[in-house]
Amino acid sequence: MANVQRRRARTVLTAAGISVGVAAVVALLALSNGLDRTAGQLVHLGRADLGLFQRDASDPTASVLPVSLGSRLRAQSEVAGVAPIQLIVGTVPRAPGAVILGVDMRSFVAQRLVITAGRTARSGQAAVGDQLAQQLHLAPGGTLAISGHRLGVAGIYHAGITEEDTGAIITLADAQAIAGRTPDEVTTFAVRLAPQVPVARGAAELVRTFPGLIAISDPSEALRAGANSVLISNAVLLIVVLALIIGALAVANTMLAAVLERRRELALLATIGWSARQLGSLVLGEAVVVSMLGTALGLVLGLAAAGLLPGALGLGAFIAPVSTAWSLGRAALVGVAIGVLGAVYPIWRVTRMRSATALALT
Repeated sequence: MANVQRRRARTVLTAAGISVGVAAVVALLALSNGLDRTAGQLVHLGRADLGLFQRDASDPTASVLPVSLGSRLRAQSEVAGVAPIQLIVGTVPRAPGAVILGVDMRSFVAQRLVITAGRTARSGQAAVGDQLAQQLHLAPGGTLAISGHRLGVAGIYHAGITEEDTGAIITLADAQAIAGRTPDEVTTFAVRLAPQVPVARGAAELVRTFPGLIAISDPSEALRAGANSVLISNAVLLIVVLALIIGALAVANTMLAAVLERRRELALLATIGWSARQLGSLVLGEAVVVSMLGTALGLVLGLAAAGLLPGALGLGAFIAPVSTAWSLGRAALVGVAIGVLGAVYPIWRVTRMRSATALALT
């Protein structure tokens, strides 16, 4: 501890370097968790068994499918119900995370809503989720602005799905017009499978019949379907590796300089009976202290940065970062690992140091 405080500027700079890597890990893990949760909500809109999206779309919300596909889907024996949905994100002032669903009001998605006030939406109107209504202080008879279009609030509903309750539902035609889609284009089809049809088998049959589609029934599949999510997953791994390499090099440089500066002190300790193991523990302890200081700062910075990453990656409209104890724990482990790896070479140097030679050089 005395040596850590003796070279404060060097300690602070080394800890700051470690904190950047740890902060990046925390922020990206929070974003990845948020994407996982959002994907899980999107694939089960209307409590569907699965969602059908365009294969190879940049992410599920960027999918474009023809409405005419619905009749072919309904003809499949494994399908009990189909609902075309047009998704609109990032268009509600003061609620950028709200997802607007354009649906056929006769579909099972609309029929399963529990209207708590007012009624279902008609053309030029919107039904607002209870959580969004509470956030924006909306009630039946009010007005909801969506991408510059003002729609009357017909009613308030509860669906039990976060993405629906924090968003709004409008008619499919209104959503297509607002999104700039033609009447024959939608984002996805929510699908209910026939009784006794396993989800896995139903999804496989639909993909086999319609090779241009991807059937998503769980969050992990939704994550794999999007290029943005792949980018985030790869970025997490890349940042972890870079943090370990760069942080370990910074700690190794700091500890090696400390060892060289303290050769006389370490040589005296060896002369009076300190073993190589004790000397190595001294260097390791200092490295871990520095890395823990950087880790603590990195955790704080990472939590702050997590709120900024969605906007930077173009995902802020529908993803809220989720920080968990496990995510923070993994980032902390990375920080401690930096200290341990960074101390390996300095420990090797100090354990091979001969006390007489070190005394002579100093």
